[in-house]
Amino acid sequence: MPQTEKFFPFTMANPRPVIHIDREEIYTNLEARMHYLQSFLDFTSRDVSALVTDAKYVKALIPAVVNIVYKKLLQYDITARAFQTRSTSFKGPLDDSPTEESPQILHRKMFLRGYLNKLCSDPTKMEFWEYLDKVGMMHVGLGRTHPLHIEYIHLGACLSFIQDIMTEAILSHPKLPLPRKIALVKALGKIIWIQNDLMAKWHIREGVDEFAVDDDEIEVEEEGYLHGKKIVGGSDEEETDPVTPTHAACVGTCPFSGMGKGMEDMKIEEHDFAKKT
Repeated sequence: MPQTEKFFPFTMANPRPVIHIDREEIYTNLEARMHYLQSFLDFTSRDVSALVTDAKYVKALIPAVVNIVYKKLLQYDITARAFQTRSTSFKGPLDDSPTEESPQILHRKMFLRGYLNKLCSDPTKMEFWEYLDKVGMMHVGLGRTHPLHIEYIHLGACLSFIQDIMTEAILSHPKLPLPRKIALVKALGKIIWIQNDLMAKWHIREGVDEFAVDDDEIEVEEEGYLHGKKIVGGSDEEETDPVTPTHAACVGTCPFSGMGKGMEDMKIEEHDFAKKT
């Protein structure tokens, strides 16, 4: 673990210990950046435990969440436009005006399912955060055979939309005890906001010139791969492997089933500005 934190002792002028964060390291070392963010957000073993305990419940929601997200993305021409760009692994036909059943949309849904399943995997492994960083990188035209450029405003809005759907589904569950609802919502929220930082990191590019971060050495890989290893499924099958975190034991198994069906009735409201022609 990078030595990004240094604790200064208590003094009369400084009654609380002050943690020193090395500014250069958080821009040049991903592990140091993650250590700082996790510390700042209080992402602890309690959050890992909450994710592990109810991972199966969250995974059950994913198919419905994916459909809702793509319905939203296709609702606006500025976000639907991105799906007219060929992805690295998709070799099928591209519809000029994509719909939810267009070949490229079905392909993208498959990878969003894989991504959301990855969020339910073991966050105690550095590979977890490396993949989230790569997701941010791939949306600025790097690391892909067919570059994809998505402006940050749309990425941030989409992450917020996903968080909103997940939060509503969890908090409205009639049998889940309130403490577990709160724990799961908090844990997912922290991970989504760290992903948000890793999206912003590649768009804002703070520290790039100052600390000579070189993009030329970025490796081009197929989607779903990290360091040559396939870590996100490329099929329509959902990941069902149990989460076995390195530093947190499974507290129990998830008692829920069939929750995805309940989300099918969720609808996207059409706002007044979207009705205008």
